[in-house]
Amino acid sequence: MSEINHVVDKDGELALGKVDQALDRMDSGKKDEILQNFSEFKSYLAKRIELAETVGLNEEQLALVAQKIAGYLAKHEEPRNREEKLLQELWKVGSEEEQHKLSHLLVKLAQSEG
Repeated sequence: MSEINHVVDKDGELALGKVDQALDRMDSGKKDEILQNFSEFKSYLAKRIELAETVGLNEEQLALVAQKIAGYLAKHEEPRNREEKLLQELWKVGSEEEQHKLSHLLVKLAQSEG
């Protein structure tokens, strides 16, 4: 729950500007564990989305957070498997609107895991 507390303020409002900071604070070992395997990544994402829904984030807010996280990963992390490489390539060639649509799809993909 600690990551979500960093991006949702005390009034339950989403603070997208804090997403990068929360990701930067994540333990590198934990980050490697999550990103090493695409199934693990989807499972982790599904748990975080479920948590975000319990604190009241709607689908659009989830997509905005996913978009921010995907942008961070594309910029700061090397893909660790074929699926992540494909997502990174799609992200890089997509317009902001297409990235947002891809973020919605990533949320749906993770939700289907839960």
